[in-house]
Amino acid sequence: MRLATWNVNSIRARLPRLLDWLANVRPDIACLQETKIPPEDFPVAEIAELGYEVAAHGAGAWNGVAVLSRVGLSGRAVGFVDEPGFPDPEARALAVTCGDLRVWSVYIPNGRTPDSDHYAYKLKWLAALRGALAAELAEHPALVVSGDFNVAPTDDDIWDPAVFVGATHVTPPERQAVADLLALGLTDVEARPLKGDRPYTYWDYRAGMFHQNKGMRIDLVLASAPVAARITDAYVDREARKGKGPSDHAPIVVDLTDP
Repeated sequence: MRLATWNVNSIRARLPRLLDWLANVRPDIACLQETKIPPEDFPVAEIAELGYEVAAHGAGAWNGVAVLSRVGLSGRAVGFVDEPGFPDPEARALAVTCGDLRVWSVYIPNGRTPDSDHYAYKLKWLAALRGALAAELAEHPALVVSGDFNVAPTDDDIWDPAVFVGATHVTPPERQAVADLLALGLTDVEARPLKGDRPYTYWDYRAGMFHQNKGMRIDLVLASAPVAARITDAYVDREARKGKGPSDHAPIVVDLTDP
């Protein structure tokens, strides 16, 4: 079984690339973030031609998550209990059952600056997610949470820690919030890079950042112990970040043995 996660940064803008990627990489399950499209406009028909069922959660031109599956799709849950809003809950979390896996696609708030209300909202959202996942794990031992976490777990996950002093994504409270998720019994699946020695998943669009590999590892796959034990390979598909009009994120691809 092959599982993937990708912040596509607008499915409208990236649809041809997404369809080509799905056809070539053939993940059985693909979690998408920042789809930026309401569910009624989601390109279900085009994706279905490749053999996928679709679950999508969106609310207009911002945020948005989806799960595509070739191994079944049931038990759809939009958001989670006690999910905070800003001021209302946003389209940031979607859970479905695909085959034997309970799969979450999440898009954690950015946080903007540490002194902003957006940052407080980010920490509150992550804390509420922990509570939701604790309940999910009790019911679904084979669980995967993947997506754009907007947190680099350690200094090794950013190209130059000095550049990020005073910025979000690297502060101790954000990193502790991710550590609290791992403390539930989840494993941070660190994918292998296809270039360099760090598995970055995001590179700013500014000229030269990608080619100089000045990136960050902020897209994560967190797997429960039964799932982590089945992983045979995991890599960052850096090739998907190349070419004309890419997302600023690269997909993570994880291969699992069948249960």
